[in-house]
Amino acid sequence: MRTTRLSLCWRVPVLCLLLACAVVCQLPTTTTTDPLTSTPDVNCTTVNSTECEACSPGTHSNNGSEWCFCCSSGSCANSSYCMPCESGFYQPQGGQVTCLPCPHGLYSNTTGSVMCQSCQPGYYTNGTASVSCMPCEKGHFSSEQEASRCEPCARGTYCNTTSCTHCAVCPDGQESLEDGAAECSLCHPGMYKGPRDDQCKYCHDGEYQVNWGGEKCESCPVGHYCPSPDVSPISCPEDAFCPGGSVEPSYCMETFLRKDGDSCTLAPFTITILVICVVVILVGVLYIVRKQKRIAQRRRILGFDPKSPLLHSKRYSKSLYGITYDAEPVYAGW
Repeated sequence: MRTTRLSLCWRVPVLCLLLACAVVCQLPTTTTTDPLTSTPDVNCTTVNSTECEACSPGTHSNNGSEWCFCCSSGSCANSSYCMPCESGFYQPQGGQVTCLPCPHGLYSNTTGSVMCQSCQPGYYTNGTASVSCMPCEKGHFSSEQEASRCEPCARGTYCNTTSCTHCAVCPDGQESLEDGAAECSLCHPGMYKGPRDDQCKYCHDGEYQVNWGGEKCESCPVGHYCPSPDVSPISCPEDAFCPGGSVEPSYCMETFLRKDGDSCTLAPFTITILVICVVVILVGVLYIVRKQKRIAQRRRILGFDPKSPLLHSKRYSKSLYGITYDAEPVYAGW
């Protein structure tokens, strides 16, 4: 009987040890998470094996496992899995519920974008969630990235293609008078545009320019006159003068003058008139001189003193009313 008790005493501890080992072996092993798809420190919680709980926003359960996984950047969480961001949207952070639309001047043409791309110069987008950028129309340009609109070309410049990064200056002889010009127009005849001009200008008086798109005006040549800058020089008439830069011919005075080479000379009729005038003047002078001589002779005959032409040179003793004839007149005043 005593031997039986001793054998039971040493067998009980062995049975207890074996039972403890069996319990330890039945415990669940620790589950490791994928570092690329799971971030337990971002509101990620485990699901209790005895009581299920919903995953927090931005996370999801993977095939009913005991863990909630965070969606990586470029995607957002659905009820059961991560959805990649659609084209035109992006998400730079992980564990987010929604994706963000690309703002103005940016676009995304792929799914699962972490960031949006910038519109290059010459392109623009004026809306959100754009999947591509639009090229600038003719006559417009954008010189910087992330443009939300294109600017019209200023007056005097143009752009004849799409997606222009800058506008070109109209060449000589051409102009653009409105903003947003896709091409330049030629200067009209009678007008010109040089390197320093911003638009076409009229030629000066005495100049001409008869072609379209003229870059400068020419001076009217000698022997011609230019009544209008858009008309070719006209030959000068034979009886007129046309120096360089003439607007109209210059004539000598009709009847009295006539053209003689490069100057005006007296006409025969004018010479005749001048001779007649000179003869008349000479005859008049001779007549006046002779008349004065006759008057002087008559005075000498009558005896008038040249110093006192009113008194005779001979004196008479006769008197009238006590006054002699040869007495000097006396004035008493007023």
